[in-house]
Amino acid sequence: MQHATAPAAAPAAAKAVTKPRLSFWAIWNMSFGFLGIQAGFALQQSNVPRIFETMGAELDKIGYLMTAAPLAGLLVQPILGYMSDRTWGRFGRRRPYFLLGAILATLGMFGMPNASVLWTAAAMLLVLDVAINISMEPFRAFVGDMLPKEQLTTGYAVQTFFIGVGAVSASALPYVLQNWFNIANTAAPGHTPDSVVYSFYIGGAVYLGAVLWTVLRTREYPPEQLQQYHPEVDHTAASPSGLRGFVHDYLHMPRIMVQLSLVQFFTWFTWFSMWTYGTATVTQHIYHATDTHSALYNDGASWWGVCGAVYNAASIAFAFVLPLIARRTSRKTAHALALLAGGLSFLSIYFVSSPAGLLLPFIGIGLAWASTLSMPYAILAGRIPAHKMGMYMGMFNMSIVIPQLVSGATMGYFLTHVFHGSAVMMLMLGGVSMLLAAALSLRIKETK
Repeated sequence: MQHATAPAAAPAAAKAVTKPRLSFWAIWNMSFGFLGIQAGFALQQSNVPRIFETMGAELDKIGYLMTAAPLAGLLVQPILGYMSDRTWGRFGRRRPYFLLGAILATLGMFGMPNASVLWTAAAMLLVLDVAINISMEPFRAFVGDMLPKEQLTTGYAVQTFFIGVGAVSASALPYVLQNWFNIANTAAPGHTPDSVVYSFYIGGAVYLGAVLWTVLRTREYPPEQLQQYHPEVDHTAASPSGLRGFVHDYLHMPRIMVQLSLVQFFTWFTWFSMWTYGTATVTQHIYHATDTHSALYNDGASWWGVCGAVYNAASIAFAFVLPLIARRTSRKTAHALALLAGGLSFLSIYFVSSPAGLLLPFIGIGLAWASTLSMPYAILAGRIPAHKMGMYMGMFNMSIVIPQLVSGATMGYFLTHVFHGSAVMMLMLGGVSMLLAAALSLRIKETK
């Protein structure tokens, strides 16, 4: 593989100089770290509700516990984006944050499955999510920093490919360790099965290794070179700075960002509902098991990991199909079609009665996931001032975390008082929400 090195210094001209196109391997190297980030994220989303239930958490309270993840993003990502926009040192602008987040996340992944009481597990989830967010937000801005506008869709598609690879392998790990290596999939009350513990250990090592690959094999454009590509930076010296500047920029965010945020709200409401109640849906609706210490329940919980591997595997393939659809139609249309397929797939789960039958809906869900991870960023990145890329990407993350907080705060009520404990109805409600997101996506005013 080649190093993703920055081209020679740009000429000191007053007008904008077009960023050079990067090679496929350069984009590959700069995106490789997402394999590790998503391995950690997938293990968390697939197994943390299972860990909470094993430790005695009531099903309608798990949503509250899971809000540690979006809370971390809400607090960390805008701040990290603002800071990384203003960072430059020996290791570059974004890469120091990649590495710091990877080290902290690896420590968190080693600690999470060893928590012995519920409050400790919840605290470890918060630590792990803060660390993941430290790595993740600068990666999104990194693509916008390095690629010309015509390569943005490809850049985010390659990120989605690595997100899929990391998530497929991580989601299936407990099932693989149980069935291929005879690692115990049950444990005493209050303890996490060894199949899950070892999966977190492996995931932590992959996280750190993948991020190190990107840190060591990429170079970033120094500030003076970025200024040649975006000379409009020279005209912002009078902009407010510090907290006042952050508030000013938030109140004056690009209009496209506001439009996308509404789509994001209904999209991420669905994803959080799935991650929170996916395990319970499979164990209740398919395996008809409620005893968290029984072999049948843990088999169902591991099969939920397989479903996660399926939708992430599907997202790998769809990551390279979506740019083709976008070129023939538009990015917003491609996103709307993907969300439509996802919403209908969620609704179809109600009619499934066997473990194998779940796999087909999760292929459609994989299409929606691939688009969620790429199209909104591809639409947005070309419309954000380059010198504020990190901060606005961090702000945009609020459109991801706020719906998750709303979902976590309300879904327990719906589960208990409306759907009488039927977890599969949480995914049905998510399907309706995703169909609304598809309709709203068509209303985006996208320009060339």
